[in-house]
Amino acid sequence: MFRIQSRLMSSGPSVRRQTLLERFSMKGKVCLVTGAAQGLGYEFCRAFIETGCTRLAILDLKDEAAQRAAREIKESYKNTGIESTGEGLDIVGFGCNVASEALVRQTFEKVLSHFGHLDAAFISTLGVVENYPALDYPNDRIRRLFDVNFYGAFYTAREAARHMVANGGGSIVLISSMSADIVNIPQPQAPYNASKAALKHLAASLAVEWASKNVRVNTLRFAVIRSFLSRSSRSLIEQDHEINRTWKSMTPMGRLGEPDDISGAAIFLCSDASRFITGGEIVVDGGYCLT
Repeated sequence: MFRIQSRLMSSGPSVRRQTLLERFSMKGKVCLVTGAAQGLGYEFCRAFIETGCTRLAILDLKDEAAQRAAREIKESYKNTGIESTGEGLDIVGFGCNVASEALVRQTFEKVLSHFGHLDAAFISTLGVVENYPALDYPNDRIRRLFDVNFYGAFYTAREAARHMVANGGGSIVLISSMSADIVNIPQPQAPYNASKAALKHLAASLAVEWASKNVRVNTLRFAVIRSFLSRSSRSLIEQDHEINRTWKSMTPMGRLGEPDDISGAAIFLCSDASRFITGGEIVVDGGYCLT
């Protein structure tokens, strides 16, 4: 024990090449966000820009929607001082159906042709969520849900990793959900819950498989975000304010989440500040899953 303590005490301070704030910066990194033409994906794009990223790929199902989001985000930061590097903002939208393995591969070829490399990928920002009782759930809707939520996330993560390995590493973040660990009430959504549970274990498995290649894979799990509820969940709230009160009452912090509550965790997982974290999960739910 004495020898171990002596060795530790005499080892001296570690060499720090970056300050803590510098490790949180996305400056100089090429980032990609899927499902980013609106909602939370759009907000994550803004978070990347505000932390120094100037080269960003936006993926969404419709090409025109992705390109419109790219123009809007770029326009919103004109003359704000965000473009501190002097090189301007290079934000490009790409249409991509992530449920198609071939289209995902083709889209990544376009992304890499434009940007040259990829440092961080934020994948499956929400996915498909629908509320049908299990006894009545249409089979075609179940297959579509898994095509997007699970297979789409796998195809996208795999293509991102393929290019990151060739470039020396990178960070991949998959959006999980509290539904991966608990059964949400009162809305019926068994296939969605199962898809998110599968996604969580997929992330852990990929993290182990790719760790030696310096590709980190983590998940971000959150509860109900008020501003970006699914259409079916918004409908539930509009029809029954009691559901809204129920969700709030089940959250120890007494409120639903906001986009700003998630952005910091997203940047942490994508940045060098989490460079020794892989296979991990950050939970942003106001304590919901603890009760």
